[in-house]
Amino acid sequence: MESYGESRGVKASIALVGRPNVGKSRLFNRLTGRRISIVHDQPGTTRDVVIEELPNGVTLMDTGGIGLGESQENADVRGAVEEQVDFAIGATEVIFFIVDARAGCTPFDYEIAEKLRTSGKKIYLIANKIDSEKEIDRGDIFHNLGLGEVTLASAEHGYGEEVLRKIIDHYASQEPPKGEQPSIPTIKICLLGRPNVGKSSISNVLLKKNRSIIHENAGTTRDAIRCDFTFEEGERKYLFRLIDTAGLREKRKIDSSVEFFSTLRSIDAMGETDIVLLIVDALSGIRRQDKKLMDRILREGKCLMLLVNKWDLALKAVGENQLSAYRSIEEFQKKFRGAVEGELFALSQFPIIFLSAQTGYGIRDVLNTAICLFERASQNISTGKLNRVIQDLMDRHPPAASSGRSFKIYYAVHSGTFPFRMKIFCNRRQRLSEPYERYLEKGIREAFDLFGCPLKFEFVDKEVRYGEKTA
Repeated sequence: MESYGESRGVKASIALVGRPNVGKSRLFNRLTGRRISIVHDQPGTTRDVVIEELPNGVTLMDTGGIGLGESQENADVRGAVEEQVDFAIGATEVIFFIVDARAGCTPFDYEIAEKLRTSGKKIYLIANKIDSEKEIDRGDIFHNLGLGEVTLASAEHGYGEEVLRKIIDHYASQEPPKGEQPSIPTIKICLLGRPNVGKSSISNVLLKKNRSIIHENAGTTRDAIRCDFTFEEGERKYLFRLIDTAGLREKRKIDSSVEFFSTLRSIDAMGETDIVLLIVDALSGIRRQDKKLMDRILREGKCLMLLVNKWDLALKAVGENQLSAYRSIEEFQKKFRGAVEGELFALSQFPIIFLSAQTGYGIRDVLNTAICLFERASQNISTGKLNRVIQDLMDRHPPAASSGRSFKIYYAVHSGTFPFRMKIFCNRRQRLSEPYERYLEKGIREAFDLFGCPLKFEFVDKEVRYGEKTA
């Protein structure tokens, strides 16, 4: 039996809530020590719940601003943001209610205070934007909210940070949930693709909960959203960390600073993942931006899967009359796969999965394939076996000689994973032709079942090792 969306136990979780533009994201970044949430003067920049687990086990949640005005967002997105805040309130034990000391108490602050007061959660009222000692008195007015003591802070300059960290550390000292954590690694997967190809829809299906906002307009997800969950297959349980990213457009089409920083977050997310799920639209096919993304993924040395989303719509678009030209849907899919590999030739070495986030078709294959990729990329190869495979490849097809001399490998060793790395000691790297390097890569990939895994060679020349000159 499979299970999606089961949260892993942590010591405590704290949600940062408040109306737009009070500094939640900036405070979130300061407390996590990383630029995770996008900070911008535009109200309502954060619309998803951004989650980060601190080293002490406490989980912080940065939420979308409550009370977006009609001029800032249309009604359905505004409602989705407030649903995300409700999710955070329901999922956390502790709430940091952030208010703006410069703006003073607003009607929205009173509304939020009433909402939080009835939540039954532990509330800490934090007056942000206290940037000098002259502004300390500005915190007094917030006693009117009836939430007790006011903690003064400046997300910009760090004032009050020590007090907030003591609060966080207090909850880290609480007893963890009962039950042992399985001693198995976390498989980190990242969703990448152009805007509106269905990344957040796929994320929600995998998690079996509406963790990311879904909206028909492209570009709704701006931050890189991280969420941990478990997946059960038979008697085995696997831990996953899913990172949903903003849609990546070509540089010439980026029209705002918010979108620019969203793009940076998406690229950064790739660096912390094991497996990248590159999503394309079955109807629009492969675009120039997809090719650029795949090149970037391969340069980063990440395991890769191509997810062809909206496959149900593709089959519908073909129509019964056109599909009759093929003997089966499987044959049509094979032709489609061939066309995709023709556009992205490197994908012949990586899995392609056809799926529909709308119907759930193919979703099970995504996680099972991710598990296979992770296990392949995690394997250790013995030095003896690796050298026997390389020697056999070179005996079967020796490298061509140049000026009477040919490329020679003396010794190879498996030197690392993610990406799968091999250090090869040779006579002269310059004598290795690109086609022959591809031949070696293909042979090693097949010998050790590295389909879908990147393979990086590090060549060490004889002259580098011994300081001698070789002709």
